[in-house]
Amino acid sequence: MKSLQVAAALLLLLFFGHSLARAITFSVHNKCPISIWPATAPNTGHPVIAGGGFYLPPGQTQRFEAPKTWNGRIWARTGCNFTSNRQPACETGDCDGRLQCNGLIGTPPATLVEVTLQGDTGKPNFYDVSLVDGYNLPVSVATRPFSSKCSIGSCSKNLNNLCPQELEVLNKDGEVIACKSACLAFNIDSFCCRNDYGTPEKCKPTMYSKMFKDACPSYYSYAFDMPPPLVNCASKEYVITFCPSAWGADQASI
Repeated sequence: MKSLQVAAALLLLLFFGHSLARAITFSVHNKCPISIWPATAPNTGHPVIAGGGFYLPPGQTQRFEAPKTWNGRIWARTGCNFTSNRQPACETGDCDGRLQCNGLIGTPPATLVEVTLQGDTGKPNFYDVSLVDGYNLPVSVATRPFSSKCSIGSCSKNLNNLCPQELEVLNKDGEVIACKSACLAFNIDSFCCRNDYGTPEKCKPTMYSKMFKDACPSYYSYAFDMPPPLVNCASKEYVITFCPSAWGADQASI
């Protein structure tokens, strides 16, 4: 009986050790001068990771694991207060007033890190940063160990400082805290790349997407951004940094 118990324990150890070894680690770092509340939302059929959301003060890093085939998005919420019962609880990126989004997608505009893990160490993982629905914070993505060909750089300018009035999202003090995309602001087919404009040949860059691209050249500025700013590198760990140091001289003005 004892030998059977030992064998079972060894099998469990091998199983969980193998599972952990095949998991992917995300390290989310906050270099912003303000607190943020990172959030995660899985694509259909994938589990919630990192509890769906957490608090991250300036200068801190949170590490969590994802299954090797996880698909979903990661973003940061700002201006949150989960004790006042107000709706929404966050000024940007809110998910129904919850700290843990539990699979809910954040309210745009919010800068999105989009991830597709392949599940095979021999295959690349795909990831990008999207401003298709708008912008709230700059972010960079890199592998660990670092490789320049596997990294997504940050913004050279703070889009909130450049945002046209018709795209602005203001807080209660009248400060610009996010910048909508033209699609989100106007809901017009030509801006949203849909219906008669649903192909790369028909949906071209606009003055708004060009402004986004100029400030954040490594991000998707609109649905058919060409060439696609999509990175595909296999790694066991990815580092997501909000407000990285490369974000230009006006970063303290968030």
